[in-house]
Amino acid sequence: MSDDAPSPASTGLTAPGRALAPFRFPAFRAIWTANLASNLGSMIQSTAAAWLMTDLTRSHQLVALVQASVTMPVMLLGIFAGAIADNFDRRAVMLWAQWAMLLLSAALALMTWQGLVGPFSLLAFTLAVGCGTALNGPAWQASVRMQVGPADLPQAISLNTIAFNLARSVGPALGGVLISLTNPAMAFALNALSYLALIVVLMNWHPEHPPRERQPMLASIAAGLRFCAGSSPVRRVLTRGFAFGFGAAGYLGLQPLLVREQLHGTETQFGLVLGAFGIGSIVVALWISPVRRRFGSEAVVFVSTLIFALTLLPTSTITSLPALLVLVLIAGGAWVATLTSLNVAMQLRSPEAILGRCLSIYQAVTFGGMALGAYAMGLASDVVGLSQAVQLSAALLIASLVLRWFAPMPGPDEGRVKVV
Repeated sequence: MSDDAPSPASTGLTAPGRALAPFRFPAFRAIWTANLASNLGSMIQSTAAAWLMTDLTRSHQLVALVQASVTMPVMLLGIFAGAIADNFDRRAVMLWAQWAMLLLSAALALMTWQGLVGPFSLLAFTLAVGCGTALNGPAWQASVRMQVGPADLPQAISLNTIAFNLARSVGPALGGVLISLTNPAMAFALNALSYLALIVVLMNWHPEHPPRERQPMLASIAAGLRFCAGSSPVRRVLTRGFAFGFGAAGYLGLQPLLVREQLHGTETQFGLVLGAFGIGSIVVALWISPVRRRFGSEAVVFVSTLIFALTLLPTSTITSLPALLVLVLIAGGAWVATLTSLNVAMQLRSPEAILGRCLSIYQAVTFGGMALGAYAMGLASDVVGLSQAVQLSAALLIASLVLRWFAPMPGPDEGRVKVV
């Protein structure tokens, strides 16, 4: 049996088309598990970097830029990364990206340990790690089709989302405890080690795929842009992704300030807040696929965007940690419901030959919205205040709901490509 062939036993939740069906494939199981470890390390590092920035500066804008610096490279470099994913071996691209992020995280740990990191050098490192994420993302997402069968692709996307949010639920809490007991340098060092699991799995994974027909970089990018610009269903998905990312990411960028200034909390409580967000994401990710099949992507994206916005209004003035944890739990579920629906819609409408480029354009638009939103809300927080900035995020999300009529999500068969 090949590494990519499904295991013979498949009953219950692992039967084809069911929630856990992708775990029948050994390659998917191994990559999913290793990616979970890598995501766990990344969340520990993100928590430590955000909290360290609150020690290094009082500027709300710089604190929010920690979040923006991770997503901004996806906006600026994502399209090039998509062309690389379509022109080169996706497994090799992922390996190069993982090695680069390992070395950068190790260097950040060493410099932090020696007390050499300031606000701008910290941003430079998180920006550089974000460049590795930008390079890795399209190749990783496009490789999912090489790991599972066509019928299990939506479930595989949801399970990958669960892996990220499982790390989001545990990683921040671990990061908060770790930096309270030791220091941020240890968190950065642990993240560097976490990349090793995925590197080992990728080095032992040898999927079969047809030879790639390479094109000049600019011509390759142009082909992806032409497809996305010419496809009405894809344009609408991109529009919804940017609108949600811009409105929602400001809140995520301001979370450490909400805990530190509004709740007067500690790094451990900050980890608990991020952990609650991740738990909400996991719970919803497990059942969102059947809900989407029953009610459609538009209903899911519209309702979950509205729910996310409504959680921000009380969050902007709350001073109770238990109440905030409940609101964050709900927000995490709404976040994953929206982004998973957008991702599935994009994957199912992207031809295999340009899949990496299509996904990179989606990431560039969505994460670009997140980066711009985090920057804008950080600036607004410095100018008008923290509570008002969170309320502005809610207002932007509510305003984006008009897109239901101007840029509706594609219907079930609208623009869908055949996945083989």
